[in-house]
Amino acid sequence: MAISEGDTLPAADLVKMGDNGPEPVSLSEHTKGKKVVLFAVPGAFTPTCHAAHVPSFIRTKDQFDAKGVDEIICVSVNDPFVMQAWGEATGASSAGITMLGDAESSFTKAIGMDFDAPPAGLIARSKRYAMLVEDGKVTKLHVEENPGVCEVSGGEALLAEL
Repeated sequence: MAISEGDTLPAADLVKMGDNGPEPVSLSEHTKGKKVVLFAVPGAFTPTCHAAHVPSFIRTKDQFDAKGVDEIICVSVNDPFVMQAWGEATGASSAGITMLGDAESSFTKAIGMDFDAPPAGLIARSKRYAMLVEDGKVTKLHVEENPGVCEVSGGEALLAEL
């Protein structure tokens, strides 16, 4: 069953690159007491993710900050090395967006946002979505019907609801 507005994020560990290599990030601990935007993409460096989704949050980062959002997190079913390289390539990391990998797709599956697209080489990947999470609870959720588009899950669309 897919996560919905009003649900609490499940306990899950994602991975980020730290100063000494990969580091686990407990999502429930990381979001405790914070207002966080969490958006997910089918894959780092894939066309819509790279050209539209991440740039939409880079463009709107300051506006989210002004609305009291503590952090913007990008999640993808990729390893932390890829997420670090992608964050650097897009400018997301320098813009202050946290890049987290869900390498085993465990978080993605736990919230019911997984899908497969074998012709594109995407297996156990994440649907495209954006959510506002306040103290671990989902208060806004925008899920794309088609993973190849970025309309309702882009930064501007979520920002319009805050």
